[in-house]
This record gives sequence, structure tokens and C-alpha cells, in this order.
Amino acid sequence: MIYRVRERIFSIGDHFTIEDEKGVPHFYVRGRVFSIGNKLSLEDMNGNELCFIEQKLLRLLPEYTLYFAGKAAATVKKTLTLLRPKFSISSIYGNFEIEGDPWSHNFSILRDGKLAAEVSKRWFSMSDTYGVDVAGGEEPAFILALVIVIDQTLHDKKN
Repeated sequence: MIYRVRERIFSIGDHFTIEDEKGVPHFYVRGRVFSIGNKLSLEDMNGNELCFIEQKLLRLLPEYTLYFAGKAAATVKKTLTLLRPKFSISSIYGNFEIEGDPWSHNFSILRDGKLAAEVSKRWFSMSDTYGVDVAGGEEPAFILALVIVIDQTLHDKKN
């Protein structure tokens, strides 16, 4: 399924909906107002929290932890490179890596060497929207949480 996500998806306190390619809402992202560091909740459309995303503070480079059911499920760290942004992703769901160009929202997410999702602006003509095509068998909430963290890390001026 392809999900529509806004470019530069949010600032602190912003809330938005993630829809499928037909405009049907599937997820809601709620930013925490007046928090130190980015804190976000990825919820289903009934308001149930699926994932809590928390930025770790006092780090040289941006680092986020993803919590599912209150337990740490993944850590995403931006690593220091000269040319392309690179991420270290430690997860209970497998080994994830990013291939492509995250700066322009055109990249693939691989789990254990296999395609888990493609992120691209090509699916939508609106300049502020890109698509996340989640492969069958992958958990959409987890993949979308990874994409939110990557977007925050690269495009949020506070990082």
C-alpha cells in the first residue's frame, strides 16, 4: 500500500493525518507541544497509540527511539558521513538500512537485505507530498515511524 506523507512533515505541536493514495486516512501523528526534543505519537484513526517516537537529547548527531507498546523497538541514529546522509538502525524487527537519496525523498528501506519500503515523490504531483510504498508483510506503522524519523532528522531545523 502507498501512503501519502507531507514533506517536512511537522514541527513541534503539529498534527497531521497519513492517508493512502486514494485519500483515505489510516494514521494520525500528534506532536507534543512544549516538550524538550521531538516527541510524537503515531496513532490509528481511533486514537490508539501505535508508536511513540522520542528524540534523544545531548547527542552529537540526531538520535531517536521508537517505542511500541511502551517498549523500545528501534533506535535510529544519523551517522557522520561526508557525502550522503546515512543512518544506523537497530531494531527488534531485523536489520534495516537506507539506500538512495533521503534528502530528496527518493530512497528504499531494506530489512535484512530485502525491500521493505520505497519512499518517493514520483507517486504524487504535489510538491509537498511524497509516497511511502510499504511492501507486503511489513508493519506499516513501523515503516512510517522510520520515515518520520528520517524526515525529521534531515529536514527539521532544530536538529
